Amino acid sequence: MKRLFFIFVCLIPTIIYAQTIKTDVLVLGNNDAAYSSGLQVSRSGCSVLIVTQSTPFGLEKIKGTKTAEIYKIYENVQLKGIAYAHDLEKKSTQTKKKKSVKNQVDSIKPFKIINDTTIIALERSGGGWEAKLSKDKTIKAKVLIIADNSDKVLSHLKTANLKPVDLSALNYTENFYRTTISGITGTSNFLSLYHLLISDQENLLYIDPNNAEIGQAAGATASYAVFFKTKTSLSNLKRIQGELLSHKLSLMPFNDVKATDSNWLAIQKIGITGILKAEIKNEKAFFYPEKEVTYEEIKQPIKDYYYKAQIWFDDNKNIPINLENTISMVSYVGNKAIDATKTQLQKKWNSSYKFSSKYDLKKVLTRREFSVIINEYLKPFDQVNVDKTGKVIR
Repeated sequence: MKRLFFIFVCLIPTIIYAQTIKTDVLVLGNNDAAYSSGLQVSRSGCSVLIVTQSTPFGLEKIKGTKTAEIYKIYENVQLKGIAYAHDLEKKSTQTKKKKSVKNQVDSIKPFKIINDTTIIALERSGGGWEAKLSKDKTIKAKVLIIADNSDKVLSHLKTANLKPVDLSALNYTENFYRTTISGITGTSNFLSLYHLLISDQENLLYIDPNNAEIGQAAGATASYAVFFKTKTSLSNLKRIQGELLSHKLSLMPFNDVKATDSNWLAIQKIGITGILKAEIKNEKAFFYPEKEVTYEEIKQPIKDYYYKAQIWFDDNKNIPINLENTISMVSYVGNKAIDATKTQLQKKWNSSYKFSSKYDLKKVLTRREFSVIINEYLKPFDQVNVDKTGKVIR
């Protein structure tokens, strides 16, 4: 998806002069999920409009929240406009002008917020949606995200049994975890793309208004439908996962591997494949990146991904998973030259990979080291697809 390199901000009155406002994605809500979904849509290169219908959405509401943590609102150079708008409000208060947030629209082109505005009707418009603000003023959007659980909003949809998305608890008796588009911090729970999608409602996403991580996942999913001119039901799991990983959203809820970890991306990708599995303790998921890898834990998962791995494991039974044997495996399965692979790994070991250990062919690898090597030389996450149940498609 496109990347936004320069984003500017302006403040305009909430009075809407145009008869029809067109946007790619319309978000209804005023909490963390609404804001994080809007930011993700904008970052993914699509226009977005957030409409709050009750309490105005002020920038101060996100300071210190998970939304602010995810996007580093006050530090990210791409989003200086938000901080600038916040500073303007602060100065306004200091000079006792008392301009309330509800009398402004905070705009990061193409990101806009309209505060304290009632939606009087929501209707289908072609493949998208039309929200009526008054008799002669409407918003037209290709995808609608509802991050608001008020009865008034839901009643406009005229559909029964609409519920926010269900979360799944991480377990390895089934492969559904491979369809994750968001891990939930501090838990072992994750959101599957296929729980976010509503089977009989195209281009409509309904989410918990208080969860910023789910909001970000919804924003990427909505953007995919817009960007590729398709329906939400035709969402591409790998593309959406890749987009979210590029914006540092943890798809696997590993409690002990943060996004600041230099090997976070590789660990996330290998975690999603299930080649290395987490341990669940007290309803939290732990990856244990410094724990040594064992032969038994990787044998079947790698064979599930690669036909050639069957032969390698048959020829190399119950051996230690040290660096030398791992190079042998990735070279055989990935059709790579062993000597060239050794040379590349030695160069990158401490400089690129930031490993604290020394390059040693006889060293049994940690789960961190093994994840990085498998991710770089076999690329199971990037090159092997899964179906809607998470089953590997070879």
